[in-house]
Amino acid sequence: MDQRDRHTPTEGLDPLTRRGILRAATVSAAAVGTAGLLAGPAAAADTAATHGRPGRRRVPADRISIQLYTLRDQLAADLPGTLAALREIGYRRVEHAGFVGRTAAQFRAALDAAGLRATSGHAGVPQPFDADAWEQVLADANTVGCTYLAHPFFGIGEDGQPIRDPGRYRALARDLNRAGRMAARAGIQFGYHNHQLEFVPLTDGRRGFDILADETDPRYVHFELDLFWTWRGAQDPVDVIREHRGRIRQVHVKDMDTNASFADLGDGLIDFGRIFDRSREAGIEEYIVERDDAGTPPRSPADALETARVGYAYLASLRY
Repeated sequence: MDQRDRHTPTEGLDPLTRRGILRAATVSAAAVGTAGLLAGPAAAADTAATHGRPGRRRVPADRISIQLYTLRDQLAADLPGTLAALREIGYRRVEHAGFVGRTAAQFRAALDAAGLRATSGHAGVPQPFDADAWEQVLADANTVGCTYLAHPFFGIGEDGQPIRDPGRYRALARDLNRAGRMAARAGIQFGYHNHQLEFVPLTDGRRGFDILADETDPRYVHFELDLFWTWRGAQDPVDVIREHRGRIRQVHVKDMDTNASFADLGDGLIDFGRIFDRSREAGIEEYIVERDDAGTPPRSPADALETARVGYAYLASLRY
């Protein structure tokens, strides 16, 4: 993993970094079958309450967003056209992962022209912490118009292996608190986006997610819960919601196929209605479509826009 991928504060994760995450996913998924992940006792009880008849609740259309990493190749080739296509689908919000080689002001102008708002963004907290660099990240986020900003990734050490040292997570929690306080002063809500690595047992038996939840200040750090990666970490998102009421303001909505890999929304195994039925308990304010492998072989770049279409249609039509 390139050091720039983990320490550059103004950009999202590049494809190499994401592929590294996919390789590391086998660490926690190998010991748990897909059926076991999705159909434990709690899941079975909750599913009974949401399956069989449509509910009356729905995902608010104006809270549906998409992580632009999903369309990274299209954005690089045609930023205005890709943003216009997203607005045509129905999106009003997006979450950025860097600015596709533009300045924050240029990226904002492209969003405005398409009728979109980047209400959220991914930006890594500098490691080691650098207040001046983070101030610039926050300034760029305000230029783009972000309400939310999330730290996108943690959990792989310099040796390419999952971090098992509790001290590393405690140090990250301190940096997240510093970043969150600065973000609050800038009028931005700051969060942490998980993968499966935060649920790998550490050397003291705890999980990294537990340390981050316990040692970050809820006033300044919320969670952007990635539902796919939470399942890959052998955790039921409903249980995470119950344990951390009010702290999950954003969710990454991506589906899982029978091989525990990615699927377009509605084509996989995850019962999103069961999870969203606890949206008020969780504190969810944004539902963000994403598919990490969109546009990477064997999928074509055109598949990413189809993922965006399917994702929006699924969330807009879901009843629970």
